[in-house]
Amino acid sequence: MEEYYWRNIKRRKSNIIAVGSLNVGGDFPISVQSMTNTNTSDVSKTLDQIRQIESAGADLIRISCPDEDSTAALKKIIPECNVPIIADIHFHYKRAIEAAKSGASCLRINPGNIGNINRVKEVVNAAKDNGCSIRIGVNAGSLEKKILEKYGSPCPEAMVESALMHEKILQDLYFDQYKISVKASDALLTIEAYKQLAKVTDAPLHLGVTEAGGLMAGSIKSSIGIGQLLLNGIGDTIRVSLSADPVEEIKVGYNILKSLGLRHRGVTIISCPSCARQGFNVIDTVKTLEERLSHITQSITLSVIGCVVNGPGEALYTDVGFTGGGKGSGMIYISGKQLSKLNNSEMIDEIVKHVEKKSQIIINEERV
Repeated sequence: MEEYYWRNIKRRKSNIIAVGSLNVGGDFPISVQSMTNTNTSDVSKTLDQIRQIESAGADLIRISCPDEDSTAALKKIIPECNVPIIADIHFHYKRAIEAAKSGASCLRINPGNIGNINRVKEVVNAAKDNGCSIRIGVNAGSLEKKILEKYGSPCPEAMVESALMHEKILQDLYFDQYKISVKASDALLTIEAYKQLAKVTDAPLHLGVTEAGGLMAGSIKSSIGIGQLLLNGIGDTIRVSLSADPVEEIKVGYNILKSLGLRHRGVTIISCPSCARQGFNVIDTVKTLEERLSHITQSITLSVIGCVVNGPGEALYTDVGFTGGGKGSGMIYISGKQLSKLNNSEMIDEIVKHVEKKSQIIINEERV
């Protein structure tokens, strides 16, 4: 509808590349990825973590490959995975070649660390021979010495120059299956670097604020950095880098995309911060519902509001809603319509039942 023109985010048109079975760029959905933090050579522990990250909804998973044992382990790990695997390579170009041969769908290389142009060429040849894409991963903390000397310190222009220099190498080698990132731990530096890069390349862009910090601080910094770019139509894949369980990175990533209406997965809970008017303990209720509904992958909206000031209005636009009333009871809503009065003691089980019912309806509709 015309009045909702302001909701539309016009995505930057980028090239489309294949990362294993996943298409990245163009109009394809913005993908969410995380990275394992286990010792890669411990195949069992690495696979356990991969399964957790997959269950959280990851589209891509990156695995660090610092040594030969790690790249050898990929041969056992990759066949057991349900999403494409990206091999994270630093310092030694031979690890990239080994990872490509072991079945990685993408090679993430940091040009500032990988070595001279001949080594980069060998990596590109391995990617061609094994059907891998490449991510040129520029990082403010590891720019090339000559570029740092030119600019004096990491800045957007330095990061973009590094990215374009390595993009040209790939182009000169007739390799077009690549994406680019220009990450920094400073959110504002990251934003400006990506904005400048987006103007001078058609490559898909992988977004992230690197080394963002712990769960809360890192989520906030990443939301500002990644969210600002997505709002401007920039970005084809994202990773929220947190000093936390990798599963949390996926959750935060999807919440960023959901907040901007770019992707929808799982239950979106609209809840009030609670106050003296609340007819039930909103904070504890929402926490319990988040846990009880974490298995739902279909896009469903749920409003949980403590009183009738905003509750009925919010419930008009959600699939399921509950509004607190008085005397230990409230009203449950389905698709904006009042269903019945409900005791607070029954509220959580009843809400879960209706959300699961809605989830099953969506599943059945998708099967038709």
